[in-house]
Amino acid sequence: MKGFLTALAIFLGVQAAAWAADPVPYTDQGFAAAQSAGKPILVHVTAPWCPTCAQQRPILSKLEHSPQFADLVVFNVDFDSQKDLLRRLNVRVQSTLIVYTGGTEKGRASGITDPEAIRALLLKAKGT
Repeated sequence: MKGFLTALAIFLGVQAAAWAADPVPYTDQGFAAAQSAGKPILVHVTAPWCPTCAQQRPILSKLEHSPQFADLVVFNVDFDSQKDLLRRLNVRVQSTLIVYTGGTEKGRASGITDPEAIRALLLKAKGT
């Protein structure tokens, strides 16, 4: 029984880490789980060659790791390899940020690099 509880604690710790603001690759299952849990969600459509995406990354990282956004679930979508998903999300350009609260899209923006504009967009996912 003690081994089971230890394994469960480790599993739950891993699951809790997945809910932290560190970005994870987008999966339908992960996205659906975050939506059904009512979590604030950011979907970041990015490409390694994109200079705007490169400008967004440190801004997003700082915001995602702030206490204000500790419950934000962040999914990265690769612009070059996830074309079917881009069509489903109605995304035409990289550097697109889409925020959701649970299953409801609350806002989106493409190409923004102003830290306050990005923060304002993320706040929409939190309902504030």
